[in-house]
Amino acid sequence: MSVPVLTFFNNKGGVGKTSLVYHLAWMFAELGYKVLTVDLDAQANLTAAFLDEDKLEHLWEDQAGPTTIYRALKPLTEVGDLLNPELQEVTSQLYLIAGDVALASFEDTLSQAWPDSMGDSNLYRHFRILTAFWQLAQMGATQANAEIILVDVGPNLGAINRSALIASDYVAIPLGADLFSLQGLKNLGPTLRSWRSLWQKRLDNWQPPGFDLPKGHMATLGYIVQQHSVRLTRPVKAYDKWINRMPAVYHEAVLQNSTNAKTPSEDHDCLATLKHYRSLIPMGQEARKPIFYLTPADGAIGSHAQAVQEAHKDFKHLAEKLLERMGPFKTAQEIE
Repeated sequence: MSVPVLTFFNNKGGVGKTSLVYHLAWMFAELGYKVLTVDLDAQANLTAAFLDEDKLEHLWEDQAGPTTIYRALKPLTEVGDLLNPELQEVTSQLYLIAGDVALASFEDTLSQAWPDSMGDSNLYRHFRILTAFWQLAQMGATQANAEIILVDVGPNLGAINRSALIASDYVAIPLGADLFSLQGLKNLGPTLRSWRSLWQKRLDNWQPPGFDLPKGHMATLGYIVQQHSVRLTRPVKAYDKWINRMPAVYHEAVLQNSTNAKTPSEDHDCLATLKHYRSLIPMGQEARKPIFYLTPADGAIGSHAQAVQEAHKDFKHLAEKLLERMGPFKTAQEIE
């Protein structure tokens, strides 16, 4: 049985997606789950959040082993097969398959394998390439004994993200409170439906497969309003203008239905509205820990200490809601 994969996806950048994945990974671990994070963004920002520069340099310069996602799949682009990925242990509950700036070079290989996978011969290699991310994530989850896989991807609709979404059981959509996020959302819904449909055609075209394949469900759990891009100088009315259009656009573009919700707070499919926590972000980056674990020793005193507590409450609520939407999971308290 495969481990569920939850991917955070928006084809518009600057919405705080990587920070969201980073903090939720820690929170899921706190709730008692073994978590594997996979960095499929060629910018490798999630990896940089978990690991310091010395560790990154070692991983990227070590040519001997599968120290990153790209190193683990690179033999597949030549004459070999996938290598068991080398996991980075963050804690005993939290692991990482490191990203790699070289991953961008895999885009062309994926692009070619996509049409070739609808042929009538030599399908093994094409499907192996297209599902490489899922295979490696499952191999890593087996090593870590993980119960959930969280994936971070870049902000685009390219071949790498298509394969990342094929590997996804669930999708959560972070949104910024601006016009660009809404426009991106209008593209994202039809793209997910197209990828899901086209992947099913490929599954139907190759029966029986020579190895396990992802189902590519890409079930959307909802959207998360992030205030990372909100400017202090922006008038409140301008902020409200865009944020209050989110329910209608999400339902129309992604769910293909309508809603009576006038604001995200009224919309069942809005998973959370997260504050920016501006003053805490640099503290967390300096301390290399999530903002809800900051202490007075890290500089979180006075109003900052209160913000730390609020952040913990917000991320715990969001993590529990995601687990509830995913269905098979129970909270650690329920398990006990």
